[in-house]
Parts: sequence; structure tokens; C-alpha cells
Amino acid sequence: MILSGKEIEKKLGTDISIEPFDAQQLNPNSYNLRLHEELLVYDNAVLDMKTENKTSRITIPKSGLLLEPNKLYLGRTVEYTKTHNYVPMLEGRSSIGRLGMFIHVTAGFGDVGFEGYWTLEIFVIQPLIIYPKVETCQIYYHAIHGDFDSYTSGKYQKNDGIQPSYLYKDFKNEDW
Repeated sequence: MILSGKEIEKKLGTDISIEPFDAQQLNPNSYNLRLHEELLVYDNAVLDMKTENKTSRITIPKSGLLLEPNKLYLGRTVEYTKTHNYVPMLEGRSSIGRLGMFIHVTAGFGDVGFEGYWTLEIFVIQPLIIYPKVETCQIYYHAIHGDFDSYTSGKYQKNDGIQPSYLYKDFKNEDW
């Protein structure tokens, strides 16, 4: 079961927190999230799963920023969300997809108990000029059935900004 927009609004302050919240971003069964002005790009063309891959920061000016195809950009939402007792999900808005911009390549599935900004894996199939604070994606909430443990991972929980991959931390405890 997916929560309706009205139900999302009713759950604010209890099971759901979206800061800042603007009722104009509420949809019939989701809430639009905006793109923050800051992006990260990886410094190297070849990435290694076992090592920390260095990044550089880019600021999207109000006049816009040209994104290049075949390059991964990491962004984040303006909104900080907290979710209890529901599974948060993230999808790109159709208007954004119709411009050839993918907002999350594989990471649209959230965990019960997630708290933080959503890191967006941004990829374009043709050159595209983007702008800060544009509503680029939407969050929606699924009911969860059965006993569950809330998300508590230290890797991405309660973040304060864009997070590159921390997969390399998984290798430290393994004999690869």
C-alpha cells in the first residue's frame, strides 16, 4: 500500500518528517523533493570499489550548469527526511526523465528508519542545463508488514550532505 498525499501530510510530525515542507510540493501520492545547489563528481575516470574514491564539489549557479553525458554527478535533496514505520521510495519526476535526466540510477529504495538528505545519482543521456532548487524527484511511502528492525547503518544514516559511495568500508572487514 502506498500512502496518499493527504496521508503523507497527516503523518508529518509522527512517522514522517520532511524539512522544509511546502504543501505546494505535495502530490496525490507523493511529495516532490528539490535538487540542492551542490554536486559532487569523482576525480578519477576509473573508480575502485575497494578504495575511497576522491571527489570534487561543484556549485550549480542560478544561471544553470551544463551536465555532460557519460559522467556521474552526485547531488542531494534540499529536504531532510525522517521515516518511521514506512518504507520511503524515491523516483525521478517524469518531466525530468523526459529530458533524459536520470535522478537515481539504482538507489531509489529506502529503509524504514532512514533519516537524512537523499543522495541523488544523476546521469544525463544528452547535454542538459540544470538549475538549483528544481523539483527533480518525488518521495513516496509504502506500508511495511511484519516485524522489522529500523535502519541504523552508520554509513549513510543522519548524513549532513552528499555522500559518495562508502562501499570500500565493506571490504575492510573481509578477506578479499
